[in-house]
Amino acid sequence: MERHTVVAIREGLHARPAALFTRLAASQPVPVRIARDGGDPVDAASILAVMTLGADAGTSVTLSVDDGAPGTDEDAAAAALDRLEEFLSDPEPS
Repeated sequence: MERHTVVAIREGLHARPAALFTRLAASQPVPVRIARDGGDPVDAASILAVMTLGADAGTSVTLSVDDGAPGTDEDAAAAALDRLEEFLSDPEPS
């Protein structure tokens, strides 16, 4: 399962927003990955991996969950993607 969105955060996924995003990703009941469009996906819960994406404001990204993994709840996966997409869509997340 995947979701395409655009980073609306004014400063992009750098420093503080990246830390907040990875903390939110780590709190989800399923592992989530993030990739720049056309790039390789990285662990959304890893601050270093997320910061190396270089996702500035306006960057298109794909959030994904391996819904084929054993024990993955489809509703939980969809909810996790919803939460992370909402975070990325907020110009000033807190």
